[in-house]
Amino acid sequence: MTGQIKLATYFWISLITCCGSAYAQQQVIGAPPEASNMRLVGANDLQARSAYQPTIHHQGDRWIAYIGHHGGTDDIPAPLNPLTGKAEPNGTSIVDVTDPAQPKYLRHIPGQEGKYEAGGAQMVRICDGKALPKGDRNAVYMLRSFGGEAHEIWNVADPANPVLVIRIGGLKDTHKSWWECDTGIAFLVSGAPDWRTRRMTQVYDLSDPAHPVKIRDFGLPGQEQGSTGAVPTELHGPISTGAEGNRVYFGYGTNKGGFLQIVDREKLINGPKEPTPDNLRFPEISRLAMSAFNGAHTTFPMKQMPIAEFAHDKDGQTRDIVMIVDEAILNECSEPRQMVWFADVTVENRPMMISSFTVPESSGSFCERGGRFGSHSANESMAPVYYKKMAFIAFFNAGVRALDIRDPYHPAEVGYFIPPITAATDKRCVTIDGKDRCKVAIQTNNVETDERGYIYIVDRANTGLHILELTGPARAVAGLP
Repeated sequence: MTGQIKLATYFWISLITCCGSAYAQQQVIGAPPEASNMRLVGANDLQARSAYQPTIHHQGDRWIAYIGHHGGTDDIPAPLNPLTGKAEPNGTSIVDVTDPAQPKYLRHIPGQEGKYEAGGAQMVRICDGKALPKGDRNAVYMLRSFGGEAHEIWNVADPANPVLVIRIGGLKDTHKSWWECDTGIAFLVSGAPDWRTRRMTQVYDLSDPAHPVKIRDFGLPGQEQGSTGAVPTELHGPISTGAEGNRVYFGYGTNKGGFLQIVDREKLINGPKEPTPDNLRFPEISRLAMSAFNGAHTTFPMKQMPIAEFAHDKDGQTRDIVMIVDEAILNECSEPRQMVWFADVTVENRPMMISSFTVPESSGSFCERGGRFGSHSANESMAPVYYKKMAFIAFFNAGVRALDIRDPYHPAEVGYFIPPITAATDKRCVTIDGKDRCKVAIQTNNVETDERGYIYIVDRANTGLHILELTGPARAVAGLP
């Protein structure tokens, strides 16, 4: 790991005691972390690369974190990789987190050259070859985006020495894809060159990753080639419940005019493929429109949730819930607040919002701190340790927020963690009277959990990876000892 040790404040004493050398190598400036019922276990600076999606995989007797990155910055378009001694475009970081207090950086796979959203390799999903119907049983496959131009599949059975398997290219954009490991069906967020929108869905059979089979293109009527009129809002990402659940939940929009689309998976895969307006409508069950103020970044399904308050009711004791997370995209509160929403989709043709959550701005004067403030993403693991009990929300300069969602009608915050900035933390600017005003702030971008109960947060402003655990009453919510 790079970085010079500076014991600048008393903060260092507690960090070194609790977390070993992994975090002590980062150059911390300013105040200690702000936290409640969450504790820092370990950290890695990720070579000061802007981070997006972390995916944590139990690989043999090891736990490996695969982390996608945005493109570089104007100041540093290709950060130095100390392992190779070369400047490399941001791509994918591979980190051994078997010992979460001492994460070990194994490999950086360069991504597409380019800055910010125009480069990097933001998205990453992992499937074991033995889980895929036609995969190599000795392989571990990583599906990642390659900037906006391609999706790639790598064999990461040896995570320190990944091998490229295949590339699906010729695209104009990519983003937050989903891959079913038990079937191999992948819903790839893509920009088909002949479609009228930047992002739509390409459905692929990746059950044999070395030989991808395209099933169809899918999107909203009006996005397809040859259509006319206004172009509907673009896709952000889907989450599938697989063949058994037979639903795919698509989130459209980012910070405005978004909606949740509920789709019949079997009809999507096996229905008519030609992208006519009627064929695109065929698999859709319903939509839930958001306000013009809000989008849908993450649409996370939690079906058959038992609701304690309804336990004695004749009907409706369990509910199908979808958590919808918006994405804030503008600095210093220059847009409507982006939040977390809970929708009851038990009656699928009449989904309804039932509750929401936001961090109170006054609790930390977040609009004044710099950078983005508002929600962005949630953990997406469906492992029993947290599923239907707790959700973790990346909230940019408000860090990560831990929610008790056992009663989705009344979600409640039970913990939070805001990392300190480091010397690597990048500035965020707004234009005031024609001049840039810049501030340095944490930008907790994405979050994931593993089956052990650790929480992984990564930073958009180059501050790296932080590995956390719950403490106090928050552990009880999850049923952890």
